[in-house]
Amino acid sequence: MINTAVIGWGLSASVFHIPFIVASGDFHFAALSTSQTERAGEQWPGVRLYSSAETLLAKDDSELVIIATPNHTHFSLAEQALERGKHVIVDKPFVINSAQGERLRDLARARELILAVFHNRRWDGDFLTLARLINTGAVGQVRCLTSHFDRFRPLPRQRWREQSGEGTGIWYDLGPHLLDQVLCLFGPPEAVTGRLRTLRPGGETTDYFHVQLHYPDMEVLLHSSPFCAAPTLRFHLEGTSGSWTKYGLDPQEDRLRQGIQPTSKDWAAELPEAWGTLHRESDQEVVPTLTGGYQHFFNAVARAIRDGVEPPVTATDGLAVIRLIERAEQSYRQGTTLLVNRCS
Repeated sequence: MINTAVIGWGLSASVFHIPFIVASGDFHFAALSTSQTERAGEQWPGVRLYSSAETLLAKDDSELVIIATPNHTHFSLAEQALERGKHVIVDKPFVINSAQGERLRDLARARELILAVFHNRRWDGDFLTLARLINTGAVGQVRCLTSHFDRFRPLPRQRWREQSGEGTGIWYDLGPHLLDQVLCLFGPPEAVTGRLRTLRPGGETTDYFHVQLHYPDMEVLLHSSPFCAAPTLRFHLEGTSGSWTKYGLDPQEDRLRQGIQPTSKDWAAELPEAWGTLHRESDQEVVPTLTGGYQHFFNAVARAIRDGVEPPVTATDGLAVIRLIERAEQSYRQGTTLLVNRCS
């Protein structure tokens, strides 16, 4: 088994990482760094506890380190871990600027270590269904894709993600999910037009985005608002033969928050009433949502470590997302559409 250390014990670690490490036969949850060592010891007896990430990285011999800390710390912690010869999973967003991403990518290559970015929503059932519909030509040639990740949070909360600072705000929080999915489907766009706003009274950072990605023969629209109290649109796909519409979010996050463990075969299956609808000119049909599962990310990381193959989401993948984040920010600041540099 792969001895695994987790840095940070907030929502990301407790909901999106530790349950999969514990449930997997490939990993052993060996160490944790948190300021809440007493409470962590009660919940995780037998796990080595450290009060700081730096101490864990200096003293612990775990083979793999998962970094689930505030965004601005990703770079320094990943760099330290790689320099100490450890494989690394970094939560999204990979880093907060492309120079940091290039440094980590190059360091991992030089040390021949696995560096994976946790873009878990590649394994959302609705996204897998979207990809199949595109690949099978169910809507013909794709001309427009709208991808939403809306919430109803009209008042800011007192947490680091919503406070001013580098790498905070909804564009760095939810934007990476949507950007990574689009890059998986279509590759990099030719140009980007960004609107990144702070619309909530008292807001300190971006809480709304409306970003358009321009391709030679189609358009992609990415959107997030904190004022959506209605049923939330997730995807709307339009093509030359029809369209597909999907409401509601993949159920995995809600189930993990409820304490449901990712152990049964169908734990991530979506209920039929949430399935999307494919519309054609003369008819329509409900399309069953494929079953996702974030465990597939971790299974692939284990194979990468054991067999030396590429991880499921590479540092290059994570860097491509950061470059688009930066380009959209620049587009908004300049008030214009900007071409996208397609360097790798």
